[in-house]
Amino acid sequence: MTYRFHPEAENELLAAARRYQFEVPGLGRSLIDEVDRVVQLLLDNPAAGAQVDANLRHFVLRRFPFSVVYAETPDGLYIVAIAHGSREPAYWQYRVQDR
Repeated sequence: MTYRFHPEAENELLAAARRYQFEVPGLGRSLIDEVDRVVQLLLDNPAAGAQVDANLRHFVLRRFPFSVVYAETPDGLYIVAIAHGSREPAYWQYRVQDR
């Protein structure tokens, strides 16, 4: 199985990693590593995330206040958002049309 990020989801991850890296050297890399760990877990078990709606799931990161919002596709996963827990819920919904 493979995965791909919605362009804005990738931007969210990189922007958050830059912020963390600026505050504490090495923390940005830790965020990216945690997202990588979760994506690998989800590739092995796509149903591990909590159901958001009929097509989407989310998985909360262990160490950071973010969730990986994703859809299962025939060939893998489509990462819709790296959503901060304090941001407006479902701000990323329009991205599902971009698949």
